[in-house]
Amino acid sequence: MESRYNPASIEQQWQQTWAEQGVDLTPEDSSKPKYYALSMFPYPSGSLHMGHVRNYTITDVLARVRRMQGYRVLHPMGWDAFGLPAENAAIDRGIHPAKWTEQNIAQMRTELKRLGLSYDWNREVATCLPAYYKWTQWIFLQFFQAGLAYQKESAVNWDPIDQTVLANEQVDNDGKSWRSGAKVERKLLRQWFFKITDYAEQLLNDLDKLPGWPERVKLMQANWIGKSTGAYLEFPIVASDEKIAVFTTRPDTVHGVTYIVLAPEHPLTQVVTTPARKAAVEAFVKEIASQSELERTAEDKPKRGIPTGGKAINPFTGDEIPIWIADYVLYEYGTGAVMGVPAHDVRDFKFAKEQGLAIVQVIAPAGAVEGRSQESEGRGVEAEGTPLTQAYTEPGVLINSGTFDGLPSVEAKTAIVHHAEQNSFGKARIQYRLRDWLISRQRYWGAPIPIIHCPSCGAVAVPDADLPVQLPENIELSGRGASPLAKLESWINVPCPTCGTPAKRETDTMDTFIDSSWYFLRYPDATDDQQVFDPAKTNDWMPVDQYVGGIEHAILHLLYSRFFTKVLRDRGLLNFDEPFQRLLTQGMVQGKTYKNPRTGKYVIATEIADLTNPTDPETGDALELVYEKMSKSKYNGVAPGDVIGKYGADTARMFILFKAPPEKDLEWDEADVEGQFRFLNRVWRLVTEFGERSAASGQQSNPSSDLSKIEKELRRSIHTAIAAITDDLEGEYQFNTAVSELMKLSNALTEAACKDSPVYADGIRALLILLAPFAPHIAEDLWHGLGNTDSIHTQSWLTADPAALVADEITLVIQILGKTRGMLQVPSQSSKEDLERYARESDVARKYIGEKEIKKVIVVPGKLVNFVVV
Repeated sequence: MESRYNPASIEQQWQQTWAEQGVDLTPEDSSKPKYYALSMFPYPSGSLHMGHVRNYTITDVLARVRRMQGYRVLHPMGWDAFGLPAENAAIDRGIHPAKWTEQNIAQMRTELKRLGLSYDWNREVATCLPAYYKWTQWIFLQFFQAGLAYQKESAVNWDPIDQTVLANEQVDNDGKSWRSGAKVERKLLRQWFFKITDYAEQLLNDLDKLPGWPERVKLMQANWIGKSTGAYLEFPIVASDEKIAVFTTRPDTVHGVTYIVLAPEHPLTQVVTTPARKAAVEAFVKEIASQSELERTAEDKPKRGIPTGGKAINPFTGDEIPIWIADYVLYEYGTGAVMGVPAHDVRDFKFAKEQGLAIVQVIAPAGAVEGRSQESEGRGVEAEGTPLTQAYTEPGVLINSGTFDGLPSVEAKTAIVHHAEQNSFGKARIQYRLRDWLISRQRYWGAPIPIIHCPSCGAVAVPDADLPVQLPENIELSGRGASPLAKLESWINVPCPTCGTPAKRETDTMDTFIDSSWYFLRYPDATDDQQVFDPAKTNDWMPVDQYVGGIEHAILHLLYSRFFTKVLRDRGLLNFDEPFQRLLTQGMVQGKTYKNPRTGKYVIATEIADLTNPTDPETGDALELVYEKMSKSKYNGVAPGDVIGKYGADTARMFILFKAPPEKDLEWDEADVEGQFRFLNRVWRLVTEFGERSAASGQQSNPSSDLSKIEKELRRSIHTAIAAITDDLEGEYQFNTAVSELMKLSNALTEAACKDSPVYADGIRALLILLAPFAPHIAEDLWHGLGNTDSIHTQSWLTADPAALVADEITLVIQILGKTRGMLQVPSQSSKEDLERYARESDVARKYIGEKEIKKVIVVPGKLVNFVVV
């Protein structure tokens, strides 16, 4: 064996060996239990960052341990390869998105292999390849056939200079285009949607089927779905046959409605606007169209609105109330209209005060209405004596509500909805915050939507035999004007598959969330070119046993993946309800960051003269040293390649697992990286010295009755480590404490005074097997250095011997009047009577009790004896 630990040489050697051996990492042995370990696949940006290293190392440890525990393991990797960054790169660099993506994949694949990740590369997928997006298109058609894919008009971000649709990522915080700098407008465009709202109730209820998910993630999903129970009510428009529909969770306040607010883009805006208000309303609508949704709904922004001149009728009171339009109401949410109840809604109260609108209180605290006569009450704030100074939003009793006066507000909700149903101007309704999923993208680098628009037949599905609808390569990407696909007449113009009439292809591509909503279903049958996947294979491996990814994907990606699973289940392809049994959302990797608190600018560490007293080299201001998420813009990133080059992949893996629990943020500190490097060097010396002494590798220890006291203590340390590390890799994953246990075992072996014992040989073997999932290269090399010919990664995981965990002796604390006076080594299996006898006969008792009378003896088995004396 080499006398010096050389991580670069060792890791390169074993990575090459493993690749040449072509080990079958997912044996199709159905007699074994399955384990599907999956990390969220990356976007191929060109290089790994430390967040990737953390994510992928976690699942690799679990995959390696489960293989050693006798599972057949599926541990694949692929690429979320479509998307806007590749298109932007094409525009900026003059390179085709496919070539740019392919180069990045090749680079990142090489970096992943340097980490020693045990992926089955035979199952690799890339969402931008026709072999994959053919089936993405096929799945789209499954949604289309099920009535779950449809078109409607929806607002988009529109660049008025470049004349193009912008993704949200292309609009800055000031609402301006990333490229032209123009103020972005909102424009209605006919686009494709998936009807995820049809599955809202299932998506909400089935969260209860996910005990292995973090509670905060389930709560985030539940809040995003946003189930509300309330009423659908219709307010007739004066001098019109039209009605304004609203949804409210507070039907008990309906007698307090003093105005109605429409979204500016609501179709009824034109109907209700009077001639005198037409110019003002049109100007306001145009102004609001230039604002993003974020700008309109931000809590810290003032709510703006204007009257339309139109009036509606409150069907409960018969009162005519004004109709306004306001920026805070969005047409895409609910019905696109809200009823204004300023007395009982904080936002409405503020808006009414600012606009001089009436405020009518219709709910009061129960005690405040006792003894009041019906006749003395009018329909206004003034009737209550003192105007409201703020909205009253608590439960109470109804007032100013006609026949409903005196009802508790909770009971009144049911009664008022029943009244609306009887009179045909409302009904009970459950509504969700969740909106249907807009999947259209007016960009090139995505999966084309497989629809042909025929003037006779309408929207027609591309036949399965004609899939995939491939992206044409001869395109011009400028970032200006219509989608590149919309300019290719030779690609657009095709005959209708149904009637043969000249027709046109759909030129929108799909949201990249579509690609990532089913990739985990493809891995079990990744090379199948005849079907999306073999249901038998996918149903065998699914659901994923452990999914690992960032908290930033806790809502949309996971929600969409759950939605896809349920739809494909209903199409007869899957036999399970949920795709991911367990979810781990790993924390961020943070780096040392130097920030000027006055300017908010970040400073590169290499430009700071004195890091112990950092100052801004430009301004001289004192800098803050904080830990923030690694990013190029903050100059705090650490390239995995640099760490691997200096310390080796095993050190990088050990540090990333040891520094913090997996769900917590991790602060990068090179001193701790060096600490793990030193630990691996100690393991190297420990094992190589053992090998040089030619101790028999793998020799079993003698029966425990034949072991010396020193050997028993070492054996207990070995089995304590086995038990603790195994426990850390089950249930709540605690990789950091598992690494600590490895260090303890290494220390116990280093300090052992029985290095020629078979127990010591067992300890060396155990240390390497327990280390293997964490540091696979050094463990493999040391294992073979001891004369083994098979791989350490094919060894069986160790099981702790319960008998070995029991100590022969324990330390008994002796107390006098509750104060510790000494300790005593006694047999661990001693009875309470024996413990009292040992304590009475001890030197400690003789010294501190002497001739005193013992009034009482308290014995805590395994811990202490306390004498109460007088």
